[in-house]
Amino acid sequence: MTISEQVQKDMVAAMRAREERRLSTLRMMKTALKNKEIDKRSPLDERESLAVLSTLIKQRKDSIEQFTKGNRPELAAKEAEEITIIEGYMPKAVSEDEVVAVVRAAIGEMGTPTMKDMGAVMKNVMAKFTAASARVDGKLVSEAVKRELTPK
Repeated sequence: MTISEQVQKDMVAAMRAREERRLSTLRMMKTALKNKEIDKRSPLDERESLAVLSTLIKQRKDSIEQFTKGNRPELAAKEAEEITIIEGYMPKAVSEDEVVAVVRAAIGEMGTPTMKDMGAVMKNVMAKFTAASARVDGKLVSEAVKRELTPK
């Protein structure tokens, strides 16, 4: 079952259970997936669907940050709930320890890169995660690469 089909099925279940927050989040997900499908003019594959959902999660995280700065904790909590629902359709995120291990391995393979080579290291690390179909936060990878490349 594709992600779109699963979202549709869960929407029906949420309607029957009268779960308003879940239903609105699922509708938003379905719309985002459908819009991407229309832009592409063909059905989305699994990787593209996951990319759309990753974008939605990133948008929610940015919103939480803004709502927290704006002293609107109720709206930040709503966005956090939406992230939890969306993450239910995503593969498990990679932990910080795993990110650091992959970054160290990539740096080892490249020899002795410097901070000037950060872009190349980032590209290698992100390629490894993409090849493994793992979900990773680019910000976390960037911070890990900076820490590892900074002279001790």
